[in-house]
Amino acid sequence: MNMATAPEAPHPASELASGPALSNKGQILAWASWDWGSAAFNAVMTTFVFTVYLTSKAFGGEDSTSATLGAALAIAGVAIALLAPVTGQRSDAGGRRKLWLGVNSAVVAVLTGSCFFVFPKPEFLLLGVTLVALGNVFFEFAGVNYNAMLAQISTPANIGKVSGFGWGMGYLGGIIALLTVLQLFVQPSFEWFGASTQDSLNIRLVAVYSALWFFVFALPVLFAVPEVSVKRAESRPGFLASYGLLIRRIKAIYRTSPHTIYFLLASAIFRDGLAAVFTFGGVIAAGTFGFELKQVIFFAIFGNVVAAVGAMIGGFLDDRIGPKSVIVISLTGLLLAGTVILVLGNGDYMFFGTHWAGSTTFWVFGLFLCLFVGPAQASSRAYLARLAPDGESGELFGLYATTGRAVSFLAPALFTLCITLATPLVAPGAAQRWGILGIMVVLLAGLLVILPVKSPNKTEIATVPLS
Repeated sequence: MNMATAPEAPHPASELASGPALSNKGQILAWASWDWGSAAFNAVMTTFVFTVYLTSKAFGGEDSTSATLGAALAIAGVAIALLAPVTGQRSDAGGRRKLWLGVNSAVVAVLTGSCFFVFPKPEFLLLGVTLVALGNVFFEFAGVNYNAMLAQISTPANIGKVSGFGWGMGYLGGIIALLTVLQLFVQPSFEWFGASTQDSLNIRLVAVYSALWFFVFALPVLFAVPEVSVKRAESRPGFLASYGLLIRRIKAIYRTSPHTIYFLLASAIFRDGLAAVFTFGGVIAAGTFGFELKQVIFFAIFGNVVAAVGAMIGGFLDDRIGPKSVIVISLTGLLLAGTVILVLGNGDYMFFGTHWAGSTTFWVFGLFLCLFVGPAQASSRAYLARLAPDGESGELFGLYATTGRAVSFLAPALFTLCITLATPLVAPGAAQRWGILGIMVVLLAGLLVILPVKSPNKTEIATVPLS
């Protein structure tokens, strides 16, 4: 591959290469604490508790509420695609990566706590899905700066393990958060005012608890990891002008490292499918397989244990066989498990003399889905961190978020479309299961697109100034 040249002096090969020679364990733990805290938003609010509440009969039928939630998340994806492109770029240029991580994390906590005011009535459905959708927007903004910090705290030899450790901490945090929610609010072990189910007070208090959980565990990284230094001397452009600068940088990356762009496009597709697995997992468990909320939470706890193990094993393999191999294996496993749930999840079957109900199928193969999601997520993050030019990790992860959210309407939209198309063809209440097909299509597309993309060790890194 021919490298484009430029008259300016080259940057160091990557922020990772110019980072610390040895990792600081305290900084890694503080960084991973944010992942641990984020479980309150990801696992409790977005996946297993609050979205299940929003799609319950209190707000209307499961099919219509699921479609409304999917539409809101699709709109949120479009909003992120329009607003996120320059957030990382501007935090890099201004040396404010940590500042904006803190600001956006605080906004997510406020939006999460505001879900307390979503009462179990159909007229509150729009408020609920709007708060969750906005929370996703600002959570993604925070994630741009958080992911960019990976190159600050890891080395080329351990970046896969550090990324996998962060994802694993997120899943383990989800276990503790869900167990606490189960014991205090959903199936309380003692009587207290928060256990009241009148007007779903217990579930609405889960939102307050989740907001506090996320805020508290987001704090350590803001104190332990130093602020990124300003690497570029050029004047900071205005917000709209930043889009023009972004386009010029994308062109420069394409000239010097086209497979970086190819990876961004491929990961945008499959990460949308990965997000949908967790976003709609609890919804499908409740609406299609008849899980009660406490059963959804039990499944979530086991699922998070399996996902944490998968993420850490994937991180270990990442440093040995490369992130692309881990991603391909994970996507293949997801497609196989998802296919079984879609095909066999609609009734009872006999396997070698053993009776399998649809719920059993979901338990077994739903856990396989959880096993493969973590490694794909962790290796995707580590893949890009290996490529980020020095001082520009935030910008590249901003582009990572942008490309991801530019297509983040795909899985929610296809989930909604498949439900809509299936509704007149199946029994009432049976259409939701076909939303799985929409998620599967996105995962398959992501797998097909990433196959020709070169692994990071074979991809030349953009080492020229991208301005």
